[in-house]
Amino acid sequence: MLHLINKSPFERNALDSCLRLAKSGSSILLIEDGVYAALAKAAHAEKIIDRMGDFSFYVLGPDVAARGLSDAPLIEGIDVVDYEGFVDMVAEHDATQSWL
Repeated sequence: MLHLINKSPFERNALDSCLRLAKSGSSILLIEDGVYAALAKAAHAEKIIDRMGDFSFYVLGPDVAARGLSDAPLIEGIDVVDYEGFVDMVAEHDATQSWL
């Protein structure tokens, strides 16, 4: 399953809920304000690092750039995808869950 997180971890608990309820082997794509969770020095970085063995993590590059974070270091192991990669991920997964 592909899980989409579009809310900042600083204002919503969507990331925490996803990490708690998603099945191992799922993919998690951080989009829109959810990209703040991908920052290496973010308060929530350890939560993602701790779960890298359970999930594949991705971040939408254009959303990182749109927030002026292109030069900010991302968590090692998070793959950056473009819009084509986003579409490919949706097509490759049987189901998509958006966390609000």
